[in-house]
Amino acid sequence: MSKINFTDLDGKVLRTFLTILEESSVSKAADRLGVTQSAISHTLAKLRQVLGDPLFVRSGQGLIPTERALSLKDPAQRVLDGMRALTEGRPFNPLSEQIDIRIATNDMPRESIFPPLLRETRAEKVRLKLEFIPSGVPDPDLLRSDRCQLMLTPLPPDGPDIFQKRLMTSPLMMFYDAAQRNPPDSWQAYCDSDHVEVRFADGRNARAVMRGVDQSQIRPAVVTLPHFNAIPAFVRGSDLISTDTALMKQGPLAALDCAPLPFECPPVSIYMVWHQRSANDPAHRWLRARIEAIAATLQT
Repeated sequence: MSKINFTDLDGKVLRTFLTILEESSVSKAADRLGVTQSAISHTLAKLRQVLGDPLFVRSGQGLIPTERALSLKDPAQRVLDGMRALTEGRPFNPLSEQIDIRIATNDMPRESIFPPLLRETRAEKVRLKLEFIPSGVPDPDLLRSDRCQLMLTPLPPDGPDIFQKRLMTSPLMMFYDAAQRNPPDSWQAYCDSDHVEVRFADGRNARAVMRGVDQSQIRPAVVTLPHFNAIPAFVRGSDLISTDTALMKQGPLAALDCAPLPFECPPVSIYMVWHQRSANDPAHRWLRARIEAIAATLQT
């Protein structure tokens, strides 16, 4: 049997390799790529033969990359980026191809922007496939590794290869149940209230968007939640308050009453963020323009 050579490597093989590297699991990589575990295992076997290295060794329930695999991460990503760049000048018709995109965002942008976007594009017979992952306080490596192709966040990551555009600006508001309490009417009353807050998986909390105030004076949260959708269930019927953007009234916090903060605090901007590899892709440019158009209708 003749030895497989480097020309057997293609974009799908490299993407599979990078996905296994990120997930440390064949089954998780298969789920993410939408293929069978046997297909992933077959591709990994081919890659091992071409490169002459096991690349991953089993440890407990997962896989650990070898030094060779770790050294290949950046070169493999650069090759994929170069292959993508070949398509930048290609003709693009949204009706002639399926558009797949993975988006890192939290509850409000996801539920305010993308349902109408999907309804509009489906009515136009556009085949748009959306997948969402939580962004928390986002890391630029999510974009650099191609784990997502777009972010919507009030805390955009920085980097020479990271592009961003402001979509919306919204003041911060207090959300509460008017049947149970009045909103705090001073900074001290606000600090002394019992709060609900969101804390992301990396340990940082959503209060990071609150600038220009001494947060150490605010009473620690009574309830800490992993996402914004859970806030109404705790605030309704209680004297708890939550501080979030006014845009939340159009999404996850629509069922709650809201009032302006009783002190000065800068408004929050939501940014759309992408990697330079996507900057000139016609499908990506088309999608960004559609997102901007919907965001403009939501501006508070």
